[in-house]
Amino acid sequence: MNVRKMCKPLLFLVLGTFTALTMSCGSSPEGASESDQSIMIKGSDTMLHLITAWADAYMSQHPEVSISVTGGGSGTGIAALLNGTTDLCASSREVKDEEIKLAQQKGLSLNVVPVARDAITVIVNPQNPVSELTVEQLKKIYTGAYKTWDQVGGPAEPIVVLSRESSS
Repeated sequence: MNVRKMCKPLLFLVLGTFTALTMSCGSSPEGASESDQSIMIKGSDTMLHLITAWADAYMSQHPEVSISVTGGGSGTGIAALLNGTTDLCASSREVKDEEIKLAQQKGLSLNVVPVARDAITVIVNPQNPVSELTVEQLKKIYTGAYKTWDQVGGPAEPIVVLSRESSS
């Protein structure tokens, strides 16, 4: 089997102003119990399992803190952070320039923290004589510019592309 791995950009945890995070994690306001401490994290489906594992580990050491982790995608998480409906955002992409500008307009200072690397594995059937694909060839395969293997040095057979859902 021919397996090729390509690194994607870093996965990020995006923090809004530290005020929201400090209020969520800091000492409880007067009259509030320790059980009132909560942190909401929203964003990347790619990072969902990783962030959930980290949240579970943190809560096992800090039972007074409740952490809620939901997916929905990097864009959804960043939008929630900018709208003040989440404390942290998990993103599997970099923050876009327009998102940074919107944060600045709202008086938010984003703190982007790289937390992991992601990889893509491309698997080609071992009976296929194509032994190597460039990043450019893969791009053309996944965008539909290349539809048959002979376009990348193989037989004149159709390429069957399997992938995660297009919104991922």
